[in-house]
Amino acid sequence: MVRVLSWILCVSLMLAGAALGQTPLAFEVASIKPAEALTPEMVMSGRMRIAVNIDGARVDIRGLSLADMLRVAYKVKAYQVSGPPWLGVQRWDVMGKMPAGATRDQVPEMMQALLADRFKVTLHRSTTEQSVYALVVARNGPKLQESPPDALTPTDAARPAGPGDAPPKDGGEQVRAVASSSAKGVVTNSNPNGNMEMAPSANGMSVKCTKMTAAGLVDLLSRFVDRPVLDVTELKGKYDLTLEVPLDEVLNLARSQGVNVPFRPSGDAGRASDPGTGTIFAAIQQFGLKLEPRKAPIELLVIDHVEKAPTEN
Repeated sequence: MVRVLSWILCVSLMLAGAALGQTPLAFEVASIKPAEALTPEMVMSGRMRIAVNIDGARVDIRGLSLADMLRVAYKVKAYQVSGPPWLGVQRWDVMGKMPAGATRDQVPEMMQALLADRFKVTLHRSTTEQSVYALVVARNGPKLQESPPDALTPTDAARPAGPGDAPPKDGGEQVRAVASSSAKGVVTNSNPNGNMEMAPSANGMSVKCTKMTAAGLVDLLSRFVDRPVLDVTELKGKYDLTLEVPLDEVLNLARSQGVNVPFRPSGDAGRASDPGTGTIFAAIQQFGLKLEPRKAPIELLVIDHVEKAPTEN
């Protein structure tokens, strides 16, 4: 069961780490086609691949929903997109060519133009105070293991730094976010905020995180609770850790994503909401972290209009 459901978490997290800037531009050429439906069978056979790859002037997007594309285009979290439920159902493959002189930091604005032109998206921003969880460091400090630095190859060490090695102004990395599955149903996810491997465990699902930033951890935790999670840890490093997620919470996550789960766990069928009893709260305490309930203003991206299908290529 968990092997079939782990892709849900992977898909919802894959794009969380994409950090991109904005400059008014549009793709020179862009094609949009329906992607193959994402099913548990696809995951189990090792055929799942959801990706964002920006290489030179070529932008290759595979298997993203409109909700996913809005998140990338406007650099917001999943909980900040307010629109019809079907935004996350149909998935699309997009191939785009950037104009001469454009950089990958300008891709979000091009995606905004694409969504407005082809899906007729109109929207506005709104800010409202909401109940949130603040991810904080516990009184005795963090107990996180720093990720080892990447080893340089002899070629890398000998090569002098050039203009292409300079980090972009927004501090992001080359965007290459990929989610895929193996023939055993193990789901892997890689993006600039960390890498994850999700596999069945004795009591639910084991999520092994490597090179995970605080932002990546916040996005992971937010899938299992009923409120937005905000990072107030001030942690700047990359960390390796493993979270054991109980089966009840995996199934509750699946239900929240519209998956028809054949049985219900005992107790509350909703996602974790009580810091005293929610198991995801206990899971992070071993790392010297905790989730505190608070109130905070949240900016929303309110979708006023969107078409279910794009205009023709």
